[in-house]
Amino acid sequence: MKFPLPVNRAIWSRKGRLTIGFMKSRFNYIRLVNSLLLILFSISSFSCADTDSKRITIWTTLRPIEREAVDAKLAEFAKRYPEYTFQQIYYQPEELRSNFMVSALAGKGPALLHCASDNVGPLSELQVIKPLDDLFSKSFLDSFLTDPYTANSSLNGSLYQIADRIGNHLTLVYNRKLVPEPPETIADLIEIGKKLAADQDGDGSPDRYALAWNFTEPYFFVPFLGIYGGWILDENNKPTLDTEAVVNASRYIYELANTHRIIPKESDYETANALFMDERAAMIINGPWSWGTYIKRGMDIGLTRIPRHDETGQWATPIVSPVGYCMNVNLEGEELKIATELLRYLTSSKTQLEFAKNFNLIPTRVDLMADSTLNADPLYQAATDQLKVGQPMPVITELRWIWDGMRPAYQGIFTGDFTPEQAAERMQKDALQLIKENRE
Repeated sequence: MKFPLPVNRAIWSRKGRLTIGFMKSRFNYIRLVNSLLLILFSISSFSCADTDSKRITIWTTLRPIEREAVDAKLAEFAKRYPEYTFQQIYYQPEELRSNFMVSALAGKGPALLHCASDNVGPLSELQVIKPLDDLFSKSFLDSFLTDPYTANSSLNGSLYQIADRIGNHLTLVYNRKLVPEPPETIADLIEIGKKLAADQDGDGSPDRYALAWNFTEPYFFVPFLGIYGGWILDENNKPTLDTEAVVNASRYIYELANTHRIIPKESDYETANALFMDERAAMIINGPWSWGTYIKRGMDIGLTRIPRHDETGQWATPIVSPVGYCMNVNLEGEELKIATELLRYLTSSKTQLEFAKNFNLIPTRVDLMADSTLNADPLYQAATDQLKVGQPMPVITELRWIWDGMRPAYQGIFTGDFTPEQAAERMQKDALQLIKENRE
């Protein structure tokens, strides 16, 4: 999965000082320091391009089936440089980021890092990824999408990531066997839901839920802010959580579970996924990483936009995130030349088209947007349609502290610890406090 997860901040400065931003749990400081020291002592395994073995490495968070495809591409590219070995190493998203920070600050690490765009903020602030503006021609950079979203990620005037896919966003996935026509509005969802979630055996619980998704995770909650005209940040990148939109969106989801009873009262990612695959939920809100699993299971799925507000017409606004390659700041000489060429190869139209067809991805090259084979795929069409009403992923470092600030109070709505009004106020307070603590 590619959605953001809870994270405790641990960052090495270039002056050698360890700066730690604590969560409220005040996790074990000694354990964290020892872990980071252990990483530093074993840093030789993180070589960018070992001059003895002539090895160039990419770190990724890709699914196994995608990693196989990347390995095949690396084998093809290696024919250009037979004296070099090219390899890919997999990490979980949080491990990838923290390990890369430590290794790059020690002058080591992989040549290229494949990750979601929200890593650009912390990695560029720490100066462990290289600005790319002067490494690629204007014509090459101009071949990437800028509408409806800018595919490549920049911050403070410098380009830091070149994307090989865009989207990675949530959509409404529905089982055609149970929902021939998906809901378009909130009212439609509730009406369809009450029919699907009937208690036929009289045990007091729905026999099947209309919809299941990981609604207690903030990333899966924020699309519904768009229905009420809200968002998590303002134009100055300040959190906007103590708002009417947050209150209304929270109340709406709470009522789906407790008043309309068309979604489970509790649901994490794995529970929602299991309910949908077992046909105990007719619909799910999920991203492109999941669609292949449903298809492989033999499910006849459709995709559509997450419902809009009946009165205002405003659509839900899932986060749209480019995913692509950043370059280690330590690269130089021949290794820099080869890594630059490799990045260009892995983001080429030919490679992107192959990956888009095989893995339900939306490419970032302008020339592929009109590709007839992609546009003939109903899932691709629907995913692209949802993308048009999404919100771009903020790449600022503060986003991670905002997620952490949201989580306890928002989840407290569903345990009865907070009203939506109290939760919104607390989310704003906690997010601002975490930002302050981590910036001091």
